[in-house]
Amino acid sequence: MPSRLLPLLITLLALLPATALAAKPVPALVEGKDYVVIPEGKPFAPLDGKVEVVEVFGYTCIHCAHLEPSISQWKKKQPGYVRFTPVPAAFGGYWVAYARAFYAAQLLGVQDSTHAAVFDALHKTGSLPIQNASPDEITAFYASQGVDAGRFSAALRGADVDQRVQKAREWVQMAGVEGTPSIIVNGKYRVIGGRNHDDMLRITDQLVARERRARK
Repeated sequence: MPSRLLPLLITLLALLPATALAAKPVPALVEGKDYVVIPEGKPFAPLDGKVEVVEVFGYTCIHCAHLEPSISQWKKKQPGYVRFTPVPAAFGGYWVAYARAFYAAQLLGVQDSTHAAVFDALHKTGSLPIQNASPDEITAFYASQGVDAGRFSAALRGADVDQRVQKAREWVQMAGVEGTPSIIVNGKYRVIGGRNHDDMLRITDQLVARERRARK
């Protein structure tokens, strides 16, 4: 190679990383494609000035299990004005059994520490049955995670869990959720688009930013 071309080649190579790493423009959201507006929608819980992001999920839903690692990482990156709230779908049958388990764990303050383990037990190890899990089987699993069996069993069967499951059921119906996982921003927008998990969360981030701007 002629020596006079070498400086030009070095210059071009130095520019390549900057070009390759240049941020792509974020696509504008399209109603009806990326999200739908929920008629008369409302947040699941009081906002306290924050933007609420709800994931409607089911422990028995394999797609929710696949989304969980991405959701877990996404939560860690959120600013203080975003509040993430998982809401279990209680469509009926075995969905209700595990929605009750979620709220029993929440009442005892162990929901965060056991959440991923329940997904693993259902979809990886098979130590929990997807269908027809008895209260005693569910209690035994939580006991294996270090949760007091007596306290968990009492919570699982208690009136507080009844009320929380009923609230979740009514809100999920109001939001028009028919499948899981579903992401809802501030009770107003339900994400329907996204080619993959990252794309779904990209749409979520844009809706969060929209709500943040509206509050300002």
